Amino acid sequence: MDPDRIGASRRLAAHAASARYGDLPPATVAAFRRALLDFLACAISGSAMPVSRALLSFFEDTDASRTASVIGSRSRLSPSNAAMVNGASCHGLDFDDGYLQAAAHPAGAVFPAVLAAAEERRAGARDIVAAVVAGYDVMLRIGAALHPAIAHRGFHNTAVAGVFGAAAGVANLIGLDERQALHALGIAGSFAGGIRGYLDDGADTKRIHPGKAARDGLLCAEFARRGLTGPGRVLEGRYGLFHSHVDDDARCERMLERLGERWEIESVYFKPYPCCRGNQTFIDAIRVLHERKEYAVDEVARIDLGGYTHAIHGHDHRHHENLLDAQMSLPCAAALALVFGDVTVGMFRPEVLGRPDVRAMLERTNPYIDGECDRLYPHKRSALVRVVLHDGREREIRLQDPRGEPANPMTNEDLERKLVSNCEPVIGGERCARLIERVWAFETLAEPLDILVN
Repeated sequence: MDPDRIGASRRLAAHAASARYGDLPPATVAAFRRALLDFLACAISGSAMPVSRALLSFFEDTDASRTASVIGSRSRLSPSNAAMVNGASCHGLDFDDGYLQAAAHPAGAVFPAVLAAAEERRAGARDIVAAVVAGYDVMLRIGAALHPAIAHRGFHNTAVAGVFGAAAGVANLIGLDERQALHALGIAGSFAGGIRGYLDDGADTKRIHPGKAARDGLLCAEFARRGLTGPGRVLEGRYGLFHSHVDDDARCERMLERLGERWEIESVYFKPYPCCRGNQTFIDAIRVLHERKEYAVDEVARIDLGGYTHAIHGHDHRHHENLLDAQMSLPCAAALALVFGDVTVGMFRPEVLGRPDVRAMLERTNPYIDGECDRLYPHKRSALVRVVLHDGREREIRLQDPRGEPANPMTNEDLERKLVSNCEPVIGGERCARLIERVWAFETLAEPLDILVN
């Protein structure tokens, strides 16, 4: 066996179980606050989406426990069911945070699980911080080890790696020791699933995946606390995750790199646009060209969109039968950016995508795989945009690091504006301002879970 893989599962379990607030650098705690603010922005606004409402409707009919908060609602459910609804809400508008090297969205898997478990136990703010940071770290390290091989095999890494992150975060919060945490991760291996079939037709399963991971991870930790066992080499074993999900094509060395020294929550990106992250470098590039005002929209004959394989395959469709279909489409994102100079939630409505100028631009898009972009991925998310005009003139731009990446970050003020603009219609301006104030002071709060109460 590769030396990097020996004891990998145990090392990760020990890491998750031992994380403590007092050992976290100030930058890591600051990264937690930013992630929390963005999670709330996404979960509150996403709570109004049909998938979240359907899940909540079912659980309200069948779950009488009423112990954990449902974000954006006055309802309460069991911790596991609340975690599932809140995770789905977080991903409801495809606006939640992510991690380039894993192609996964951690907030919707980790925060709902940890916060639901924390409500049940009335956990303190600093314990919540440590648990979330541990959950992010485990999820994103496993996700980075699996990617990009796991995507090529049709799995959605948010669901697969997410259940491990949720299990690790809850294991930390409820005080599991190293042995119990290892069992929690071992059990999570049997819950690790979720396919990317939604790319074919915009199916709702993508919205559910973070919530599924949150619910299942919480259950895995609670099962381990009650003595259930899981395989001790759930990742590296001969029948472990690396073999079953990626045919042993895993970057185990990346998973363990600087373990305990670098916390991956500091490396997440935040989205300025509500669509697939792979589309967003293209949006940024088109906006730069738009701001230069060197051509009018009706002068455009063709838009060449050169990207890396993962951004093009499964995302080069022009059809937009539903919201997710449109959000996953690079041509839709590019056409909207070129016509309007921006991409916002309301632009994915059928009446906007059906406008003659948007439809015309959609047909002029030409997505293709660019060798340089492929070479840089997954370390850089890059794009080449070439606008060809009817008179033969061309305008070209190549960009790396879309807005929101650690190398090109959204500011705290940007994240505040994102919350207010998307959540004010749901909870009102006063509540938004109060949430922002409490998030920036989270670790000092005596009643930190008040942030969940609508």
